[in-house]
Amino acid sequence: MGARGVADDHREFGGFADTKRACRWNHHQTDTLAGKRVLGIGAGDLGIELRRKLEAFDATLTLVGVKAREGVHGVDELPELLGGSDVVVLMVPVTGKTIGLIDAKFLTRMADDAILVNVARGPVVDTEALLSELISGRLRAALDVTDPEPLPSDHPLWTALGILLTPHVAGNSRGSTERAYAVATWEIARFAAGQQPKNLVHGEY
Repeated sequence: MGARGVADDHREFGGFADTKRACRWNHHQTDTLAGKRVLGIGAGDLGIELRRKLEAFDATLTLVGVKAREGVHGVDELPELLGGSDVVVLMVPVTGKTIGLIDAKFLTRMADDAILVNVARGPVVDTEALLSELISGRLRAALDVTDPEPLPSDHPLWTALGILLTPHVAGNSRGSTERAYAVATWEIARFAAGQQPKNLVHGEY
């Protein structure tokens, strides 16, 4: 989902799909990713790939990891970074430290009209806190994962405004298994050659 989810939301593809079903021509100006400031929480391989894709849209990406290092901010810097970001993309695993990481306080620090994109796991986000922001219209969201999951048919997220919702399919595309095995092959080859693998997990997030 990542970059595509952000682009979809700015160009209002979901809204245009609704007006298409209503056979209504709704011509108006939309937003763009160009110049947007994206904050990526999770600085592993997904973060690197997100940066590569966002560059094509002329957007800038700031990455946040467990600890600060070259090109990556530490998680302790999040409070200062949130208010200056147009989009926040979640790309972290579920651990004791990430469950509920996106709570009411976190969301309150996000800029007005910012977009939260979750391609991590549902429990990383406090669903009730996010719903509150969506209902108020202050924030928007693009979610490929939810808590609970699968989402019950009567859950308020289905009908919330300002949300793009997909059923955990961001990584479920043709050729994804082959691409994953290719990455594993490259990493094993690097290790066998005495080089450090690129996809290392540095402790728990």
